[in-house]
Amino acid sequence: MDATVTDPLVGQVLDGRYRVTRRIAQGGMAVVYEALDTRLERVVALKVMHPWLANDPELVARFAREAKAAARLSAPSVVAVHDQGRDGELVWLAMEHVEGRTLRDVLTTRGRLKPAEAFEVALPLLRALAAAHAAGLVHRDVKPENVLVGVDGTVKVADFGLVRAVTASSHTRSDGAVLGSVSYLAPELLERGTADERVDVYAAGILLFELLTGDKPFEGETPLAVAYQHVHGDVPAPSTRVRGLPAALDALVVRATRRDPDQRPRDAGEMLAEAIAAQRTLGPADEPTELVAPPGPRPRSEPTTRTPRPAAAEPTTRAPRPGPEAAERPGRRRVRRRRALLATLLVLLLGAGAAGAAFGPWRYASAPRLVGLSAATAAERLQSAGFHAAATELRFDDTVPKGEVLTSSPGPGGWLRKGRAVRLVVSKGPDLRTVPQLTGRTREEATELVRSAHLSAGRVTAAWSDSVPAGQVASSSPVAGASLLHGKPVALVLSKGPQPVAVPKLVGSTLEDATTALTALRLEVASTEDYSETVPDGTVISQATPAGTSVLPGTSVAVVVSKGPPLVKVPGVVGKTRGSAVAKLQAAGFKVTTSGVDILHLVLFQSRKGGSMVPKGTTIHLTIT
Repeated sequence: MDATVTDPLVGQVLDGRYRVTRRIAQGGMAVVYEALDTRLERVVALKVMHPWLANDPELVARFAREAKAAARLSAPSVVAVHDQGRDGELVWLAMEHVEGRTLRDVLTTRGRLKPAEAFEVALPLLRALAAAHAAGLVHRDVKPENVLVGVDGTVKVADFGLVRAVTASSHTRSDGAVLGSVSYLAPELLERGTADERVDVYAAGILLFELLTGDKPFEGETPLAVAYQHVHGDVPAPSTRVRGLPAALDALVVRATRRDPDQRPRDAGEMLAEAIAAQRTLGPADEPTELVAPPGPRPRSEPTTRTPRPAAAEPTTRAPRPGPEAAERPGRRRVRRRRALLATLLVLLLGAGAAGAAFGPWRYASAPRLVGLSAATAAERLQSAGFHAAATELRFDDTVPKGEVLTSSPGPGGWLRKGRAVRLVVSKGPDLRTVPQLTGRTREEATELVRSAHLSAGRVTAAWSDSVPAGQVASSSPVAGASLLHGKPVALVLSKGPQPVAVPKLVGSTLEDATTALTALRLEVASTEDYSETVPDGTVISQATPAGTSVLPGTSVAVVVSKGPPLVKVPGVVGKTRGSAVAKLQAAGFKVTTSGVDILHLVLFQSRKGGSMVPKGTTIHLTIT
């Protein structure tokens, strides 16, 4: 039955925009549909994750990574991802629609390619990978199924779902499962789960080998058998399978597939340059090549049923027609067939024994769960499981206590040969930083010091300070020398300088009281004296700075202190008549009192001697006779 007819998604509109028209392909993770983008009126390929996988956060994250990774690349040989989203339970990607088929379909239909044809695929592939590597990304799943060949012959690389930044070393899921197709995985991925640009180089070399020979270099009944050969065997030169291939092609494939990643091209850009140089060694037209059967029976690389591939093109030279001597009697042919069958059974039995010795389950074990254990306990558990701990990496962690395992590689459940090393990452505890000394620094200087200490600048406030000049840091919180978790904020208090104070009322106070009041406010007093007929001696007559005026501490406040009335010369009035004496003294500014018999009306005595200097307004007593 036609899958398009029965697929319930056909005819539906996703996200109010993409009308699904037909189903194109289906994989283990998603189904690819042809759809019409009704907003931009263009045909797209819509990759929809299987609904039963949409609840797996890690798989959904792969979808999101694919969209972001492809969006970062502008290479013409990378399938563009236009959009990504979720519609209910459906997680989808909208991608560039490439009319054509996968490279796997081409290999299944045609078999091996001629060298010139292989380069028509390999060069665009390497250009796409070079663009990814230049952007700091590793594809990690290079295989024919992820290479699209358009009807016009264009080659594009798709499925960046396993892409990671070069610094992200792990190639395993959180449950320990190795990601990617085992036939194209580099030895370091299979052994340690680590990945950089050179794993893509390795996979490209394997793919080029398959293009040139029509077969993968290593095949086996189980993925484990294939993985073992990748780890322990060297990839043969393509010319060992197909005679007549140029030596430059052998060198290109062999160098790209070295087991030691340091012996491979450092990235796809370097391999691309070597591939272009190898392409130049080809003649104007490829010479016919002769297929060489691989030595011994080689089972297929995948444990699943595969549609048989058509045989490769026949060599130009035909085999000679058999002569009469080749004819045999039926009985002899049956005897030979029986002998061949017995020999084949013997080889299979011997092969099964050898495979059991090499790949038997007792040679491999599942990596234990180590996260949360102390480093010593983790090492003991690894030893009990038949492994050992590799050089331990220490890493700060804000939540995991010091000395506990943060991660292990391979992760729990990862399938690993006994005796191999498991890499541990152990917590160093929180990354505590010391708050630097910031007092007396400008705001800009303090902010730079805080960032240099791997802390962040926090809230900035202002406050009065008698000791720190305005505009400089008066204090910080936490204080200098305190330990603080990296990245946490440090609050700053900037000085506004000394706080102004209000000048008090001093007029009417004694000089002593005025001085005490100003000193308490950290103000200074500057006093002068003057006579006053109304203000008592020692009392403040006036102040230069009015009461209530705001001034800075240390300001001097001038005051005028009374010396009392001015001194006046006392007139001599003894012998004067009472009336004239009183008038004269009063005219001089004195107060006068009298006593006596007042018969003669003459001044007999005055209390202040004539000619003496006394304060104006002083009372002078006269005795009248």
